[in-house]
Amino acid sequence: MKHKTVLKQHPVKGPWKNAKKSPTKQWEDMGPGRRAGTMVFSVVQISLAVAAWIDLARRPANQVNGRKGIWAGVIAINYLGPIAYFLKGRQTD
Repeated sequence: MKHKTVLKQHPVKGPWKNAKKSPTKQWEDMGPGRRAGTMVFSVVQISLAVAAWIDLARRPANQVNGRKGIWAGVIAINYLGPIAYFLKGRQTD
């Protein structure tokens, strides 16, 4: 006769024991249209940030409003950072 191994489950401890599933949809839960939209917005966001960082790296410090290190961090903020840099961070002659 074979013995079956039974794994004993330990009760969950801590503040997360009553946690519920996140209300946000997971990738698997999304339909094809929503997945495509998410991908488009992601590509746009990443493209804006990369373009802003490239511009910041190539632009001399005297043509940047403020410190370049601060702007590099601001650019990392979703959508708003790169847009703020392009509108307020550069000096245009």
